[in-house]
This record gives sequence, structure tokens and C-alpha cells, in this order.
Amino acid sequence: MNQATDAPKRPLSPFLIYRWGITNTLSILHRATGVFLSLGTLVLSCWLIAIATGEEAFNGVMALYGSSLFKLPLAAFAFCFFYHLANGIRHLVWDSGRGFGHAQIRGGGIAVVVFACVATVIYAVIGLV
Repeated sequence: MNQATDAPKRPLSPFLIYRWGITNTLSILHRATGVFLSLGTLVLSCWLIAIATGEEAFNGVMALYGSSLFKLPLAAFAFCFFYHLANGIRHLVWDSGRGFGHAQIRGGGIAVVVFACVATVIYAVIGLV
């Protein structure tokens, strides 16, 4: 009996088995937004340090942060915040043992993305104009 020929035929990689879907896309997006939120926290820290340093430093930082160039990254940070928040709540629901049906998983994922987009637009209209 040859062990090499008797072994079951298995695919070499998971990408040969699984289809690309909403769950793996949202999982990757959750990780990416987490990284972007970490970078945004550094920007927030610079702002807080400028507040503590004095009026001249604060005015310099606010000149940069208030510029039109900075509004797009700020809106992206807001999207990451809202997405990460909503997806974290979805994961808490999953931790309770609910929401594992195919329709619930897909609907919950779509709801997370829609919430993040709508909340970002509301934030941008109210806060960035």
C-alpha cells in the first residue's frame, strides 16, 4: 500500500473551495477599518497635544485640520468609525448565538454597510460643512 497514492484528493488552498461572499468581504473591511481607526487616533492625539501645548500650536493644527484637503480623510475616518461600531454590534449579536441563518448574515451585513454610509453622510453634512 503506497501512502502517497492512497491519500484522499484534497484541494491545495481554501480559495479553491470557498466562493467570495459578503461575510469575508466584511471581515476584511472590519480589519482594515480597525487599522485606519488606529491611525486616526494618532491624528486625534496630535490635536489633544496641541490643545495642551498652547494657543499657537492649536491654531496651527486647526489650520491643517480645518482645510479642505483634510475633510476627505476625516469623512473616511467617520465611515470607519460607524462601520466598525455597527459591525462590532453585529458580532455581539452573534456572540449571543443569534443571527446565523444565511439570510440573517447577509441582511445584517448589508444593514451594517447601509448604516455606516448613511451615518457618514449625516455626519459630513452636519459636521464638515
